Amino acid sequence: MLLQPQIEAAIQKHFSVFFMELLNESHMHAGPAAESHFKLTLVSDDFNGLSQVKRQQAVYRVLKELMPQFHALALHTYSLEEWEQVQKAPTSPRCTGGH
Repeated sequence: MLLQPQIEAAIQKHFSVFFMELLNESHMHAGPAAESHFKLTLVSDDFNGLSQVKRQQAVYRVLKELMPQFHALALHTYSLEEWEQVQKAPTSPRCTGGH
């Protein structure tokens, strides 16, 4: 089974998701792995009152069993109120070792 749908399912199972976008950015990095680098934008009221570190720890706990299967995960986590102000996650930079 592909990794991306597994990540999406785990997130949806454990968080009250208002908006989620999981992008496979592996093509922006060196190496042959088709599913090695991901960017997750996650908007959830579960993040209300939590620091960015606590939010990321919560995501890492949910993905603990899947994380050994990929190299990198860029996390952009927002409460609904924060998301209404920004409406989009930052653009990922090109990897200096990438294509």
